[in-house]
Formats: sequence, structure tokens, C-alpha cells
Amino acid sequence: MSGHHHDGTEVHEHDRGLSYDLPVLARRRMIRLLAGASLVPLVGCSADDGDSASAASSGGSSSSASSSSGTTGNSECSVIPNETAGPYPGDGSNGVNVLKESGVVRSDITKSFGDSAGGTAEGVPLTITLTVVDAASGCGTPKEGAAVYLWHCDRDGNYSLYSEGVTEENYLRGVQETDDKGQVTFKSIFPACYTGRWPHIHFEVYGSLEDATAATSITNTSQLAFPKDVCDTVYATDGYSRSVSTLGQLSLETDNIFSDGYDQQLATVKGSVDAGYTATLTIPV
Repeated sequence: MSGHHHDGTEVHEHDRGLSYDLPVLARRRMIRLLAGASLVPLVGCSADDGDSASAASSGGSSSSASSSSGTTGNSECSVIPNETAGPYPGDGSNGVNVLKESGVVRSDITKSFGDSAGGTAEGVPLTITLTVVDAASGCGTPKEGAAVYLWHCDRDGNYSLYSEGVTEENYLRGVQETDDKGQVTFKSIFPACYTGRWPHIHFEVYGSLEDATAATSITNTSQLAFPKDVCDTVYATDGYSRSVSTLGQLSLETDNIFSDGYDQQLATVKGSVDAGYTATLTIPV
């Protein structure tokens, strides 16, 4: 069901809003308060938390500096902030469990697999590369042999397995094992911006591929955010018209997930509408 923020803006049912996320937000704010008292290190592996200063023109290249995708050591490295998985994780915690389905381990998540409807998610091409590193080592040691389950909405703001019209689809969901660089790469499409949430991608980190496909022992759950300039460019193209008005009502600073800080979650995005985009983010665990 839909709800509303305290300022009256509508919150989409895809994410259950502030009351659902309050325990997570409260924990994060407490950590930041302690960090202010020099009790807990706050700075992560990211370079900065600002949006790109200029908006890219439609079809042109764009780049937004944010979280580094490298693995250079940092003595003040912090674990990626934990966030809600939302109501549509597909990991068995809320109904359907796609993780135990044969075929979920894959890099190309644009199409449905198995006995599903076999649909393909259309949209501006997006390649997502996540680098999982050991926070205790100062972000200097890649986590080889871990696993990442990644999922997000389609161009219309719908989530496969759950949203009306795509309950038989399982596209835009997949699992990958990290390589010797701690990296996983997914071929996907740029997600929509639906009412109440800044454009984002969900992911869960597991200790191993075996844990991921057994849907057990999640070590970290978080979300990746997109820079505004890139969103503006993508949403000006065919098929994303619904996202233009919804993005205009939001900001990273007012989003109910990213409002308390997004420096570690803002992806570095490069590319163009014609060539496709790449999004990279380092995930300290």
C-alpha cells in the first residue's frame, strides 16, 4: 500500500517508507553521532559525496565522481551502510525465493530464465561492477569467493516476481561470485525512478556462492544510488517518461534511505545513452 512522508509526498509501495526503515536509520544515525565524538570512524572508501556539478546533455557522455571502485587501503574504511531490502527482495524473506532457482547465477540479468514468461527488460544499457573488499583491512583486500545478489526495478518501476503484469518474470535479478579482484559484473538496464524513492539498486552480500544460492547467511544488505545528472539524461529518452516527474519531486537529501548519508553508496557512472552506461561501487564488508 502507498503511504506518505511527513511533508505530504507519496511513498510508493515498492519501499515501505520511513516507519519500515526507522530501525536501520536509527542505527546509522547513532553510528554517525558516535563518529562525531571520535568514537567510531566514519569516513569510508569513497572519494566524496557530492553530485556532479554539471548535467550531461541527452545522449552525451557523463561522469560523476563518487565512491571509488579501487581497492587501495584506507585505515578509516567503514563497512557499507546496511539498508532495508524493501518488500520485493525475492530471497525468500517475503514470499518467493529466486535464489534457489537454477539459472539465477548469471551476469546478464536483462532476461527472465527458467520456466518464467521469458520476457526481456528494455531500457538504456547499464553494466554494474561492484568490488567487495575487506573493511578490516582498510579496504585494501579484495573478498574473493564472496557472492552478491543484485536486483532492481525495470523501466516502468516494476519489480519482477511481485509487480502486477510481471509476476511471472524474474528479470533484473541475479547472483555472481566475486573474482580474485573481489568484483562482480552484471549486464542490466537503467532502472526507473518511481514515486517516493531516489533511483537505486538493491544488493545483498553473502560469504560464498553456496550461501547465496541456499538463501542463507546474508552478511550485508545495502543499496546503490545514481547521480542526478545521469538520471536526467537517461530519463529524457524514450520509455522513461514516467521517471521525469517523479525524479523532479525527489533529491538524495530527502530520500528516506539516503537522506542520512550516501557517500559510500553513490555509484561512479560513466558512458552515454547510445553506448550504454557503467556504474561502479566499492562495497566494504
